[in-house]
Amino acid sequence: MTEQGARPADAIAAAIESLRARAERQGPAAEAGGGPGVRLAVDAERQRLRMAEALLFAAAEPLDAETLLARLPAGTDLEALLAALKADYEGRGVRLAEVGGRWRFETAPDLQGLLREIREEPRKLSEAALETLAIIAYHQPVTRAEIEEIRGVAVSKGTLDLLFELRWIRPRGRRRTPGRPVTYGTTDAFLDYFGLASIGDLPGAADLKAAGLLDSRLPPGFAVPDPSLAGGADEDPLDPEADAHLFHVDFMDDENGETRD
Repeated sequence: MTEQGARPADAIAAAIESLRARAERQGPAAEAGGGPGVRLAVDAERQRLRMAEALLFAAAEPLDAETLLARLPAGTDLEALLAALKADYEGRGVRLAEVGGRWRFETAPDLQGLLREIREEPRKLSEAALETLAIIAYHQPVTRAEIEEIRGVAVSKGTLDLLFELRWIRPRGRRRTPGRPVTYGTTDAFLDYFGLASIGDLPGAADLKAAGLLDSRLPPGFAVPDPSLAGGADEDPLDPEADAHLFHVDFMDDENGETRD
């Protein structure tokens, strides 16, 4: 190596030695952070990077800036930290991604096929469950009373419980009618399981007739709802606090709080 080529390395070594000497002159104050030995400024920054990495790796869901800053040392430049972490993982098997203002680690898009699992669902849906699921899919947002009106029979406790367990349906909102009944709709898991890009890709009347699922001679005025037109103009979104119980208790309690058998 030429003398000119060695200068950058010598400059870096000199800078590190200068930092070490300055930290040693500070004495015990430099060790107040708790770890053994002298903590250099470069080491502290690296430690913050490792802490952010650990938090994001272990999180069950994406983390927002407020949550990360609450766990990281005071004065952390989170924006710079996330940028460094994102750059560090660029081109690797996982990457740091921002999702709705929150951050998470996810599989690199070109490697997602490696983790795809194909399995058969051993639990067979009853006719009642299939009918209920179809009504929710085509008529969403729909209340339980509306499901029962379309089917002509009451919805049993186990039917909706099973669909919730499969994560194919979810509470959507509350209808703007007396009693404010809860409305239901399908989930992304429903679309994923049935291979649909969107709810509008559900088969229409012509598709159902071609598949033999609809009689070619239908009653006058009969129509299959267009799921792509499903909306919530007459419903309000659920309140995160007031309606939190809907997501972890029996969904079959009726609108008045009484359990239906």
